[in-house]
Amino acid sequence: MRSGEVISAVLENGELIEFVFDANAPRGGMKHTFFTPDRKFAVQFFNDPKDARNPRIQDRIRTITGIYNPTLSEADGGAVGNTGKTAEYFRQRFCWPVAIVRQPEFGIVCPTYPKNFFFGADASTVLNLKGKDKKSNWFTGKNRKYLTPAERGDFRTILGTAISLSRSIRRMHQAGLAHSDLSCNNVLIDPRSGSAVVIDIDSLVVPNKYAPEVVGTRGYIAPEVLSSMALDFGDPNRALPCVQTDLHALPVLIYEYLFCRHPLIGPKIYSNASAEEDDFLGLGSMATFIENPNDTSNRPPDLKITISSLSKGLERLFLRAFVDGLHNPSERPTAMEWERELLRAWDKLVPCANPDCEKKWFILRDEANPVCPFCGKKAADKIILLNFKSEMPGKKGVYRDKSEIAVFDRMPIFDWHIFSNVHNDEKADPQMRAYIAYHNGMWLLVNNGAEGMMSPSGRLVPKGSAIELKDRAVFRMSAKENGLLCEVVIS
Repeated sequence: MRSGEVISAVLENGELIEFVFDANAPRGGMKHTFFTPDRKFAVQFFNDPKDARNPRIQDRIRTITGIYNPTLSEADGGAVGNTGKTAEYFRQRFCWPVAIVRQPEFGIVCPTYPKNFFFGADASTVLNLKGKDKKSNWFTGKNRKYLTPAERGDFRTILGTAISLSRSIRRMHQAGLAHSDLSCNNVLIDPRSGSAVVIDIDSLVVPNKYAPEVVGTRGYIAPEVLSSMALDFGDPNRALPCVQTDLHALPVLIYEYLFCRHPLIGPKIYSNASAEEDDFLGLGSMATFIENPNDTSNRPPDLKITISSLSKGLERLFLRAFVDGLHNPSERPTAMEWERELLRAWDKLVPCANPDCEKKWFILRDEANPVCPFCGKKAADKIILLNFKSEMPGKKGVYRDKSEIAVFDRMPIFDWHIFSNVHNDEKADPQMRAYIAYHNGMWLLVNNGAEGMMSPSGRLVPKGSAIELKDRAVFRMSAKENGLLCEVVIS
């Protein structure tokens, strides 16, 4: 076969798919990849023919493309509980295998990454990155300095990227799967849009059914996996990749996104015998969080922006992940907990008043002292918070706190800000229902289509009308069932 020759492959369902043969096809650890002529799909074959013939690998892939598949609705043979809407949502966040190749040999077909996960011509003024995929270490490592500011995004888009990843991993874990090699190589990110896509899905671990094929990538392997690697694969004392090891890699990635550094790699020397031994201990049995409040031996001397710059909820999760849970996997926060706290932090984002601030946004942690931790600039405007309260079941007129958001100009309001039974997840309608506007010296909540919005005086607020946000004003976001009560707090 010659490079450029178009080859027809037969899928397991009998359909044909064409791919372009390339003698220099990109090769990963287990597979090499060709592309369909329109480059919409990747056709992958195993590097080792033994893997291609392995019945367990074949059965694993058949299962992953079917009943465990979150990118396919349950009606179409995908994951239980999946609707067409949620399947479409996760198709944008996973490069999940969509078909199995039967001939010329066993292989898989995956969608190619969405275009925004490839660098464009304007990504760098120094390096030619056009066409390269956006592995996350481009944005968190030393090469970050070569990217244009627009390519790097800002703190708000990076936080959105972390939310996107945590939601995808939460959904994968809900399906009973573990990635086993969650790392900067297998998660592509786009800080411009605040999105992430998880790749290399075909080696997923199905607990009690399919064991892991790989142990992971340096820097993301859980300490218990790394420190027990010398034991035989079947030894009960050897730790293998699973959901709990994903729950180490996930916060490592989130920490890297937010701080552009690794949470365990600091100045501490664990062994003078060799660099390899030092690295093995520092990421394994002796791993120490660089921000451990009880052990500062691995803390860099110039650490300025820390987890205390984030919300209190995120700070607690990082301490659970890298202090309590670093060597005790059962203590690690779940992906759902990360998603929930990242969303709460998202609701407390405020724009920095410094036009030259690289991060442009920060999480409001102290309303009495709203200072950007990245540049030191104090917020120019007064802080306005909207406290949303939900009515307690069976107790009419009795409300409890549900959520809180910090207001900024042109801020969108969605269903989860209006109704107690709607959550900001893949099932929610992304349609904007209202928005915040600063107009003629007044802060306004403008109704853009929310039904039943009530003014503080109890009058209906029709579409196109607005409520002025005055301190201690209380009103209903909707008089309909499950409508939230909103209280305005200005400091």
